[in-house]
Amino acid sequence: MFNLKLSMFSGTRELEEKIDEMHDQVIESVLAFQNAFDIYLKEKRSLKYRQASKKMKQIEAKGDELRREIESKLYIHNLIPDLRADVLQMVENIDKVINEFDEVAHKFYIEQPDIPEKYQSKFRKLVKEVSECAENMAIASRAFFRDFTTVRDYSRKVYFLEQESDKTWAELKQNVFDSDMELAHKIQLNTLIGDVADIADRAEDCIDALLIFTIKRDI
Repeated sequence: MFNLKLSMFSGTRELEEKIDEMHDQVIESVLAFQNAFDIYLKEKRSLKYRQASKKMKQIEAKGDELRREIESKLYIHNLIPDLRADVLQMVENIDKVINEFDEVAHKFYIEQPDIPEKYQSKFRKLVKEVSECAENMAIASRAFFRDFTTVRDYSRKVYFLEQESDKTWAELKQNVFDSDMELAHKIQLNTLIGDVADIADRAEDCIDALLIFTIKRDI
């Protein structure tokens, strides 16, 4: 049954390439976000960070463009009708993850939060866990079109990393509110910490939907 479904999709090579590009944009977002965060910790809102934030915006715009192209091909050309609804939702979910990376990077640029050095290590840990969560989500999603047997493997990694990011988020939040910083500073950092952690939640939502699609395709 899997081979039949794969052959149905392989007949639409251009669409497959666009969906591959969409997954590539998630990986690009991960790398760009990690780079932007590293720059921010060293230089805050410097010219270099502005360039990194601009790079995030370009990736987000490319993701939106790819999403529209995929939607257009699916509807106008009536491609893979049995998979269309699932593919559309998957693409929209992936685009939301890309958008969240861009939005958080832009918030750092606009709000210019002061992140005390004693919290930077744990903040880096949160960014790393969230980034790996999104990366594994993209790998799992890509596998949906190629190898069902690996979808669940990478999905489990996403669930694990999301749980780890929740623990790091909770610890970091408690550390911030236990500090002697001004309340306004605590609230600002808490909001941004939550915004970063939300990226992992969004990736987990993608996996929840993906596993349902996988079960449907496997029936």
